Amino acid sequence: MGAVGDCYDNAMIESFWSRLQVELLDRQRWNTRVGLADAIFEYLEIFHNRKRRHSALGMLTPTEYELQRAS
Repeated sequence: MGAVGDCYDNAMIESFWSRLQVELLDRQRWNTRVGLADAIFEYLEIFHNRKRRHSALGMLTPTEYELQRAS
């Protein structure tokens, strides 16, 4: 990360929270905290980490990238 007060220090996490807000939180309301926690867990572990394409990986999913690197 950059120096103290660098405007790019939080860019990565702010981008992540923005995507979480748009792709999950703005689409539905939950009645309980447990339901919300389950939805966030599913978003992170199933969609974001396994299925979502990442530009840093050449627009491959993390699973596709790992399989490509292994062969």
